[in-house]
Amino acid sequence: MAHPSTSILCTDLGFEWPDGTTVLDGFHLAVGPGRTGLIGLNGAGKSTLLRLIAGELTPAAGTVRISGELGYLPQGLTLDAGQRVDEVLGIRAAREALHAIESGDTAGRHFAAIGEDWDVEERARATLDKLGLDRLGLDRTTSELSGGEAVLLHLAALLLRRPDVLLLDEPTNNLDRRARSLLYEAVAGWQGVMVIVSHDRELLRYVDQIADLRDGTVTWYGGNFAAYERTLAAQQETAERLVRVAEADVQRQKRDLVEARIKLDRSASYGKKRSETRNDPKIFSGKLKRQGQETAGRVRGLHAERLADARERLSAAEEAVRDDAEIRIDLPRTAVPPGRTVLHLDRVRLPYGTWADLELRGAERVALVGPNGAGKTTLLRTIAGELAPLSGEITLPVPLRHLPQRLDLLDDGLSVADNVKAYAPGVGDNAVRARLARFQFRGARAEQLAGTLSGGERFRAALAALLLADPPPQLLLLDEPTNNLDLASVRQLTQALSGYQGALIVASHDVPFLRGLGITRWLELDGELRAIDAL
Repeated sequence: MAHPSTSILCTDLGFEWPDGTTVLDGFHLAVGPGRTGLIGLNGAGKSTLLRLIAGELTPAAGTVRISGELGYLPQGLTLDAGQRVDEVLGIRAAREALHAIESGDTAGRHFAAIGEDWDVEERARATLDKLGLDRLGLDRTTSELSGGEAVLLHLAALLLRRPDVLLLDEPTNNLDRRARSLLYEAVAGWQGVMVIVSHDRELLRYVDQIADLRDGTVTWYGGNFAAYERTLAAQQETAERLVRVAEADVQRQKRDLVEARIKLDRSASYGKKRSETRNDPKIFSGKLKRQGQETAGRVRGLHAERLADARERLSAAEEAVRDDAEIRIDLPRTAVPPGRTVLHLDRVRLPYGTWADLELRGAERVALVGPNGAGKTTLLRTIAGELAPLSGEITLPVPLRHLPQRLDLLDDGLSVADNVKAYAPGVGDNAVRARLARFQFRGARAEQLAGTLSGGERFRAALAALLLADPPPQLLLLDEPTNNLDLASVRQLTQALSGYQGALIVASHDVPFLRGLGITRWLELDGELRAIDAL
C-alpha cells in the first residue's frame, strides 16, 4: 500500500529491450515530495526508468502510478523547426482567443479556450525571462534556437503547466554556464515533486535526496550529492576494513585446517606404529583406526566448515565494496618540456567573425569556456586540422589528438583492441592488451565490438585509443567530454587525465570537472579568445 504522500509508485516493474536485454525485473520505487537526484552507472536504466514513468515506454510487467499531472523533459530533445514559441509553450490557442476577444469577438469558444488563464501572456513572458529567454518573441519559430535554448524553452513550457510531478533527464547537457545557472535557480525554486537524472554535480547540490540505481535496485541517501558522497565514503571505508578482516580470517582458517591435517596425520601414524609395536589384535587395531578416521573426519569437517564460513563472509564483504572501474595510468611519453611551444595561433579568424590568438607552452592545462554558439567546437576542430581557418596561421609542432563530442573516432565493426591498434599500428598485441587493462578492458572485454559498447564504455575505449596512440599525443583536445557520462565515468576521466603529462585544452560547461583537472589557464571564447579569472 502506497503512503498517502507517494507521488510516483512503481510496483514489480519489468522491462527488456527487443534484443532480450533485461533492464528492470521486479523493480520497486516509491518517490514522495521534494527534489530527488537519480544517479547510477551508464546502462543502469535511469533514462529507461524515466521513460517508463512518463509513459513513453510500456513495461513488460508491473505497474506505474502517478499522483497528479506529470511533466517530462527528455534527454536529446528535438523541436519541430516550424513550431512557434507559443505552440511549444502550449498557449497558442489561449493567446489567439485572448486577442480575438480584445478585437471585439465575444464568441463563447474564445472564453472556453482561455478559461481562468487571462494572464497567460504575462506568465509566459515572465517564465521566459526567468530562464534567460527574454529575447524570444512568442510569435517566432524555433528554427533559430540553439540546442541549449531548446532545452530551456521546453522547460519553460513545463513550468507554465505547473505539473505535480516533473521528470528531468540530463537537463544541463548542451547548456552553457549562464543557462545552467538559470536552470539551477529554477530547480532550487521548484515546490512540487521532481526527479532529476544528471551527472552534473553542481545541479545535484539542489536536490533533497539521492536515489542510487544499481543492479536493478534503488538505495536512498538523505541530503544532496555532497552528503551522499560523504555517506558513501564512510560506508566504503567500513566495507574495505571488513574485507581486510575477512581476508585475514580466511587465511587463518586455511592455516588452522592445514595444521589440523598435519596433527591428525601424525596422530594416525603414531597410533599405527604403537599398535604394530604392541602387536594388537587386528579387530582391536581396526576399531582404533576407524575411531581415528571418524575423529579426523569430524575435525577436518569442522575446519572446512569454518573456512567455508570465512569465505562466505569475505564474499559478502567484497560485494559491499563498489568497483566502479578506476583508471590508473602513467603516460610518461606524453610529457612536454616546460618551455616548449605546443601551439601558436596568430590572428586566426573562424567563421562568424571569431578571432583567436594563443601561445601554449609546456604542459599547460587550458579550460575553454563560453556561451553556446560562440565557436568552441569550431576552434578545436580548426586546431585539429579538421577545418581550415578563414585567415591567420596555426603552428603545431607536437603530436595532437582530438576527442570530439560525438565519439565517432571508433570503428563500430572492430573490437576495442583493434581500434586501439589502428592508432598504434607498431605496438604488439600483448602490449595493447596490457595497456587496455589499465582502462578496465581486460580479457574478453578487449574483444568487444565497439558498436556494442555502452556510452561510458565507448568513452573509455575512445580515450584509450587516443592516449595510447603512437606517437603519443603531447597536445590533447577534449570537446564537452562529460556530456552523457555517469558520475563514475567522470571520475575515471579525471583519473586518466591525471596520468597525462602533455598539454590539454578542454571545452566544457562542467565547472566542477574542470576544477578537478588542475587547470592552469582559463580562456573564454565570445567573439574573441580572452583570458579570464578561474571559475
